[in-house]
Amino acid sequence: MTIAETSDQTPDAGAVDGFDGFDGFSRDGAPEGAAVLDEARALLAEYVILPSAEALDAVVLWCAATHVLSAFEYAPRLVIRSAEKGSGKSRLLELVDALVHQPLRSVNASISYVFRKVGAEAENPPTLLLDEADTIFKAGKHSDGSENLRGLLNAGFQRGMMCGRVGGQNNDQTKEYGTFAMAALCGIGRMPDTIENRAVVVAMRRRKPTEHVRPYRTRRDRPRFDQLRERLAAWAEVIRDRLDGYLPENMGVEDRAADTWEPLITVADAAGGDWPVRARRAARVMVAAAAEDDADESEGIRLLIDIRNVFAETGSAFLRSEHLCSHLRSIAESPWGDTGLTPRKLGWRLREYGIKADFEDATHRLRGYRLDQFTDAFERYAPAGLGISPETIEDVA
Repeated sequence: MTIAETSDQTPDAGAVDGFDGFDGFSRDGAPEGAAVLDEARALLAEYVILPSAEALDAVVLWCAATHVLSAFEYAPRLVIRSAEKGSGKSRLLELVDALVHQPLRSVNASISYVFRKVGAEAENPPTLLLDEADTIFKAGKHSDGSENLRGLLNAGFQRGMMCGRVGGQNNDQTKEYGTFAMAALCGIGRMPDTIENRAVVVAMRRRKPTEHVRPYRTRRDRPRFDQLRERLAAWAEVIRDRLDGYLPENMGVEDRAADTWEPLITVADAAGGDWPVRARRAARVMVAAAAEDDADESEGIRLLIDIRNVFAETGSAFLRSEHLCSHLRSIAESPWGDTGLTPRKLGWRLREYGIKADFEDATHRLRGYRLDQFTDAFERYAPAGLGISPETIEDVA
């Protein structure tokens, strides 16, 4: 699912109840946070069109977070992907390269080089930028190198995680490498689930003929980004100590998504202005979009969402197996008509969630499913917010 277009209006800065951030403080000549983030946002928007205002905010915050990684427990990944070539992925990665802390950009760097580079600079790791990552992880291509890189990217999400390697002339020496580092991946199609679950995912699209951007030329335009990167770094030095131990409130997301977004929202809170609200809005919208994307990928979750909707539309507390299958097969754009969903196939799918067909009452005449049988599965896999459009999500109140 592509992130929905949303309004680019400035949110109400008072929408985060009781939060006053760090007052956008500055000292020692460092720029005020909200201003430098605003400039980064405007500069990126000159050269690339992102799928939503929230995606643009997220990329700016991710770039800023690379400059204060030492203050965080987690290093969220940035996944830039699209369905087709020519969607601006590599251009966005090039611009990210110009704004982040100590970029290490590569298309085909060896895993050994990446391990050593990150491990050797554990106190001040580079920001990994991997272009054409789809060629590494594409279906059917499994190698020691790709699996090791996947392991590095998964482990490097959390501070303190190490990767061990065996080496030496006789393979009799062991060595542990630090893995904690920010990383951005760019490619066509989805990245492995274990990476996307730790990532801010930006799904790029080809520009319409009516959409225009300024052509990026390194010699002409890179100095503007270099100057802004230096200002981000200077501001980061000012706020670094203040960020230690800070935990943002009212993020609007939970569990792994909260781990992923915590650094970005922390940076936004430090910046002040309308950025605390923008960041929380971005988190809610983009996490909802990712959940929809996951549901589309998982037929099991798609089935639960559709069953939930059928019960809601019919108002029934019990549906015969045949009737439930008929309703499911009639849903437009669902796979159930194409797969020829039958009561037997439905029962097989639902058993994975601990749900079995039952009788409506003691007469044992009608066999099907009661709504209350799905309560646990709905809460775990298809909560009420899943299946709605991100446009309906309200700002944090």
